[in-house]
Amino acid sequence: MSRRNAEGAASGATTAAVFGEVLRHFREAAGLTQAELARRVHCDRSHVARVEAGTRVPQDTFAKACDELLGTGGVLLRLWRRIDWYPQVEHPDWFERRARMDAEAVVVRAYQTQVIPGLLQTPEYATALFGRRLAQPDDVEDRVSARLSRQRRFLEKGGPFYLAVLDESCLRHVVGGPDVMRGQCEHLLAVGRLPNIRIQIAPLGWADIDRPDTSLSLIELPGGQRWVYSESLDRGHFSDDPAVFMHHTRTYDVLRADVLSAPESASLIRDVLEGYEADDQPSAPHRDVDQEQLQRRQRRRLRRGGPRIYGRRPRP
Repeated sequence: MSRRNAEGAASGATTAAVFGEVLRHFREAAGLTQAELARRVHCDRSHVARVEAGTRVPQDTFAKACDELLGTGGVLLRLWRRIDWYPQVEHPDWFERRARMDAEAVVVRAYQTQVIPGLLQTPEYATALFGRRLAQPDDVEDRVSARLSRQRRFLEKGGPFYLAVLDESCLRHVVGGPDVMRGQCEHLLAVGRLPNIRIQIAPLGWADIDRPDTSLSLIELPGGQRWVYSESLDRGHFSDDPAVFMHHTRTYDVLRADVLSAPESASLIRDVLEGYEADDQPSAPHRDVDQEQLQRRQRRRLRRGGPRIYGRRPRP
């Protein structure tokens, strides 16, 4: 596993080492070698050795499989969930800074285009996304574990407010195939019901929406610190200029008012989800196409949440 070179890595390594020591204790108590454990949980012996040494970020599925095999009563999975795995993975320095902000933020307002933001990604979506960019499978697993760790405080009870406006392209840009996108849409619907998270969609067909030129986040930290964060290719940009923050806040507030509301956005996400379900169905015979299209239209009218109306709302 790659170590990050930022400050604080030592404390992260300590928690990883604790997980490794606990795993070793239960493995030896069960009378298993590293090779025997690896064979039974379907991984390489080197993976077990590195986890026990505190130099490898395990997946939650690995912790759960070891719990079941070793009869620990779920100790390893509970410990896995309590550890911040993010410090165990090497990231660019600029993203380390953003991650530290996420660990302290009280409010994050985000606008995202093309891909689902990291704080809302499923493990499968993140795996497919990192798989495009990283050559080594171990690096992909490490990054996914770190990303899930970073999400945790936003998904827990009493988590920070996270307001996300997603361009519809985030839903239409296929990452990992229809099955992954179905799971991602279902996840958006689930987390969007949390009291601290709101997800709104900016429809592609609404050309008069004043969309930001790039994805950005407005981050509020304890003590009143406020930052604007955006990314370009392989670089992050930060500004704590009050005038810059106020300018982007006003633009963002107008954007939120002009796009679909959270309930309307959930309806659109459900429609996109239905499209990914249809993508996995066998093609109907040519003679049945008209009937199938009619049935789909009828299902949309009868489906939960009422009628789907995405026409541009008039400005007040």
